[in-house]
Amino acid sequence: MSGILIYSEKEAKRNIFAINKFKENLDIKLTDENYDGKADFVINRTNNYIIAQKFEQKGIRVFNPSSLSMLANNKQLCYEFMYKNGIEILPINYSEIPAVKKPIDGHGGQNVTMINKKEKFEPGFVYQKPCATLGKDLRVWAIGGKIITAILRESDTDFRSNFCLGGKATPYELNHDETALVKKVLSLIKSDYIGIDFLFDNGHLIFNEIEDTVGARMLPSFLILPQHIIPTCAEILILLNFTVTT
Repeated sequence: MSGILIYSEKEAKRNIFAINKFKENLDIKLTDENYDGKADFVINRTNNYIIAQKFEQKGIRVFNPSSLSMLANNKQLCYEFMYKNGIEILPINYSEIPAVKKPIDGHGGQNVTMINKKEKFEPGFVYQKPCATLGKDLRVWAIGGKIITAILRESDTDFRSNFCLGGKATPYELNHDETALVKKVLSLIKSDYIGIDFLFDNGHLIFNEIEDTVGARMLPSFLILPQHIIPTCAEILILLNFTVTT
């Protein structure tokens, strides 16, 4: 089987390591968002669900599917979906202050601000009630609907705890209730390789967002993948900077 790996030009430059791993392990060709040719499978590392749809309409398997990509890249849609399905979220369309203002299609904490003065809702942004515990969140990685690991992210200088913004990352063991929450989220979506972010609010987890093109730079190099997920979505595994043992 031969496939294509789709990155934007900008992201391809940032992800040379992952791209080389793909090429070492798969019969795969790197291309950009404009590719419209043949493939047995597609690994879509853009945030554009339309690209995934285009290949799905041809009967080509895409990792992650377009339905997941659409949800992950529209925070308003994602929050409404989760709330409708019984997943707790922090209130959105929040008109009090302070409030967290997020781009609907944002990633990595970019252009997320804490506003302390009332303003008219700006199109393209989500206005959300802040969590009780700022500068702390949790990322959970999942492959094929199975939980792989979790990392606690903390910042002493910013209400955003993103690793790319200077947050500290440490391994985290999910308790029973937290595991059940993550599994419930996973049961609602079809995914191959994703990150799910949660906030801490008065001591418990609250859903924050899904990352469909999640990386793994913050994970410790000694992490070992559980045996049961190795056969699942093998095309996705090499995205991870893990040591895989059998």
